[in-house]
Amino acid sequence: MVLLQGNFACEMKVKANSPFSGAGEGAIIDGEMAEPDVQIITSGGLRIPAHSSVLASASPVLGSIIEGPQKHRSSEGNIPILGVPCDAVSVFMQFLYSSKCSEEQMENYGIHLLALSHVYLVPLLKRRCTRGLAERLTIENVVDILQLARLCDAPDLYLRCMKLLSNNFKAIEQTEGWKFLQSHDPLLELQILQFMDEAESRKKRTRRQRQEQGLYLELSEAMDCLEHICTEGCMSVGPYDMDPSKNTSPCSKFSTCHGLQLLIKHFAACKKRVNGGCLRCKRMWQLLRLHSSICDSPDECKVPLCRQFKLKVQQDRRGEDARWRLLVRKVVSAKTIYSLTLPKWKREEEPRTTQNHHEIRSFK
Repeated sequence: MVLLQGNFACEMKVKANSPFSGAGEGAIIDGEMAEPDVQIITSGGLRIPAHSSVLASASPVLGSIIEGPQKHRSSEGNIPILGVPCDAVSVFMQFLYSSKCSEEQMENYGIHLLALSHVYLVPLLKRRCTRGLAERLTIENVVDILQLARLCDAPDLYLRCMKLLSNNFKAIEQTEGWKFLQSHDPLLELQILQFMDEAESRKKRTRRQRQEQGLYLELSEAMDCLEHICTEGCMSVGPYDMDPSKNTSPCSKFSTCHGLQLLIKHFAACKKRVNGGCLRCKRMWQLLRLHSSICDSPDECKVPLCRQFKLKVQQDRRGEDARWRLLVRKVVSAKTIYSLTLPKWKREEEPRTTQNHHEIRSFK
C-alpha cells in the first residue's frame, strides 16, 4: 500500500510538470502534438510517456537505445532509467523537452541530474548542473559532490570541491562524508591530500616570489632616487655645483630618497670604507655598481663612478658574474612590470618628467 501511494505521488508530480508542455518540433505533426510512442520506466515503477524523436534529438544515448537492438527496451517501447528517484527522472525528461530547469529543481535534484546528464550525454544540462552544484557547495556535501564530479568527468566542479576542501579541511574532516571516504576510497583521499600539499607549496612559492619582487622593486626605486639626487638634488643632498637647499620640499619617493641621502652622507664622510670595513659603504658601493649596470648613457650620467664601472666591466674579460647579471635583469624587469600596473596618464608623465629633469640640468 505504501508503494502504491508513493507511485501515485510521483505520477501526480509528473502530470503537474508534464514534459509535453515544452515539446520540441519533432513531437509536433501538422501543428498538433503527436502521440507518445515510448515510455520511460523509473525505479519506482512509474511510467512517463515520451516521444522517441524528442529523446533521440536531445540525447545520443537515448537515440541509440531507440534505434538500436531492443535489448535495452521491451517490445512495448519501454526505456528504463533506474537508480535515481522518479521525481529526478521527471525533471530530466522535462529538461529534454524544454531545456529548462528551475532553481528549486536544481536544489532538490542537482546531484541526480548531473549523473543523468553524464550517462545520457546531455551537455547543456551537465553545464547547468555543474554551475548549480558549484554554487551550492557546503562543508557537509562537498565530499559527496567531489566523488560525483570525478565519476561524471566534471573538472570545473571537481576543482571547486578540491579548493573548498583545502581551505576548510579541519571542519570537513569531522563530517560523515569524509569518514566514509577514508574507509571506502583511500585513493581519492590520497589525491585530496596531495592537492592540499601542492596548494600549500604554491602559496609558499607565491609569497616568496612576491617578497623577491618587492625587493627588486625597492632596488629599482633606489636607482631612480639615486639618479634624481645626483642630477637635480633633493633636500640636503645634491650635485657639487648645485645648492640642494633650494629643494626643501620632499620628493614623491621620500622614504627611499631620504634613506639614500643618509647613506650618501655616510659614504662621503666614512673613513672605514678605504679598508672595506664598513657594511653601509659596501651597500652604497653596490648601489652605484647596480646603477652603472642599468644606465644606458654613462658618458652623460651625473651619478658618481657610473662611467668608471662601465669601463672596468669592458676591460675585464670575464665581465660581470652570472648572479650579478641575473640581479640586473630582475631589477629592470621589476621596474617594467611596475610601470605597466600604473594608469596610462602616469606612465606617460614619468618619461616627460625625466626629460624635463635633464633639460633643467643642461640649462644650469
